[in-house]
Amino acid sequence: MHAQAFKQCFRKGRFLAAALLAAGSLLPPAPGLASDDFLTALAARPNPGGVAAAAAPLPSTLRQTLEGTRQAPRSPAEVWAARQWLNDMMPRLARRVPDAERRRALLSRVHQEARLAGLAPELVLAVIQVESAFQAEAVSSAGAVGLMQIMPFWIRELGLPADDLKDPERNLRYGCTILAHYLAVEDGDLTRALARYNGSLGKTWYPERVMRALSRHWSSAGGVVERLTAER
Repeated sequence: MHAQAFKQCFRKGRFLAAALLAAGSLLPPAPGLASDDFLTALAARPNPGGVAAAAAPLPSTLRQTLEGTRQAPRSPAEVWAARQWLNDMMPRLARRVPDAERRRALLSRVHQEARLAGLAPELVLAVIQVESAFQAEAVSSAGAVGLMQIMPFWIRELGLPADDLKDPERNLRYGCTILAHYLAVEDGDLTRALARYNGSLGKTWYPERVMRALSRHWSSAGGVVERLTAER
C-alpha cells in the first residue's frame, strides 16, 4: 500500500498505529493491509523538523482496523474492566473537566484510541495533562495544537488539510498514532519515546513530568506502571 492509500485508511478511521509496536503482536492482520504501511508512508517523505526516522520493518502482524475493533465482540471481563476504568477515572478528571457528559465522552474516546494503539489509557491521560491541561483549544508558542499538542506538519504526514487538530477525537487519533510510532522507533523505551514526542530527545525532564502526572493522578489499582504499553 502506498502513502496515499495509507492516508485514505487513516481518514476513514482505519487506525494503523499498533502496526508500529514492537514485534510479537498476536492479533490477526486486517484483510488486505500490509504491516508496514505507516512506516513506509513516513519513510517515503522528507524528515520535517527532526521527526524520527521510521523504524525497521515489522513482521506481517497487524491489529484490526478501528472499525473492526468497534465491531469485534469483547469478553465480559474486558467490558467489565473498561467500565471499571471509566468509573475510576470519572472523579479524577472532574476538576479539570467539570461537565460530566463531556468528561465521560472524552474518557471513552481516550480508552478507545489508547486500546487501539496498544497504549495504556492512563498514560495518554498523563500526556494530555502535561501537554494541554485538557484544554482542547490550546495552542503552544511553537504552534502545537489541542489536547495532545500535535504539530501541524503531522497533517501532511497522516491526514487531510481540512483536519481540525482542535477536535478532540481527531487530536487523540494523531497523538496516539505518533506516540505509538515513537515507541516502535525506540524499541519500547518509554523515556526516549516520550522525549521524542516532546522534541527533547536526550533529556529527561519531559518524561519525568509525564510519569509524575501518571503516578499522582492516573495510576490505577491495576498497576499501570507495569503495563504502560498494552498487549505487548
